Amino acid sequence: MTPILEVAGLKKHFSTTRGFPWPVKTVVRAVDGVDFRVHRGEAFGLVGESGCGKSTAARALLRLIEPDAGSIRFDGTDLRAASAGALRTLRQRMQIVFQDPYSALNPRRAIGRTLAEPLIVHGRARGAAAREAAAALLAEVGLPAAAMARFPHEFSGGQRQRIGIARALALRPDLIVADEPVSALDVSVQAQILLLLRQLQASRNLAFVLVSHDLGVVRWFCARVAVMYLGRIVEQGPAAQVFAAPRHPYTRMLRDASPVPDPACRAVLPRVVGEIPSAAAPPAGCHFHPRCPRATDICRATWPGWTEAAGHGCACHHPDGGGWGVAQ
Repeated sequence: MTPILEVAGLKKHFSTTRGFPWPVKTVVRAVDGVDFRVHRGEAFGLVGESGCGKSTAARALLRLIEPDAGSIRFDGTDLRAASAGALRTLRQRMQIVFQDPYSALNPRRAIGRTLAEPLIVHGRARGAAAREAAAALLAEVGLPAAAMARFPHEFSGGQRQRIGIARALALRPDLIVADEPVSALDVSVQAQILLLLRQLQASRNLAFVLVSHDLGVVRWFCARVAVMYLGRIVEQGPAAQVFAAPRHPYTRMLRDASPVPDPACRAVLPRVVGEIPSAAAPPAGCHFHPRCPRATDICRATWPGWTEAAGHGCACHHPDGGGWGVAQ
């Protein structure tokens, strides 16, 4: 099966200058060589702690921010080499749902106009046809047509996120990037939005790139998942397999730290020391080694190569082995 999205060697670095009176320039390696593929109709997850680079990667693959290196191929077309006109056309097939439903909508624009605008801009519909299409989009996400005359401040957070999803659907895309789409919502509302996304995935054969720090959300929604740490993917594979038998110690740390219904059933957590380092000064070798209970001298010296078996791979010098003792 040909992937609808292929990302290879994606990098995005940011330069900052700090200090007085002798300023020092530093480079933040937000995304530092990311590879993954997404197939048609598939939900693919990017997970990791805050600051690992997953949202930057999501925006870079849509060229909402310009990547510094790597290739991004959408349905066979290199997005980085595409002209402005070609990119404008392709963007009709790639949409994004933002994390914050409160800031994602124009507060001075009625919902009907918000939903009709992409149809008008891209020449899909005008006038009554655009209004009818906007009403149909609202119905598809579970909102009444009367919402078209209202403004964003008149809706709850969950309703605003539904409107954001409707806007993303307006041009009938093949791929939706969902950047933490439920993290700002109550738990019960999260479940409703995730069910809506699952229904839309099935009815429209949509591909998703879901960015989240919530492993429970990714485990339920995504078929495959990539785990990011300090701008790099450290493990990737089928979601059920990655969470049931993680090969990288960082993935196991995330899994074991996530909430469970019965805390008494949780296994004893491994000892993980320290905080996540700065992306401006990542540790040498494997970036996770200062916190890893498996770390050895080779981990401190060289970045591990990628090892893969049955579609489940990781970047670790000691995958699946070495025990979970105290960090050396």
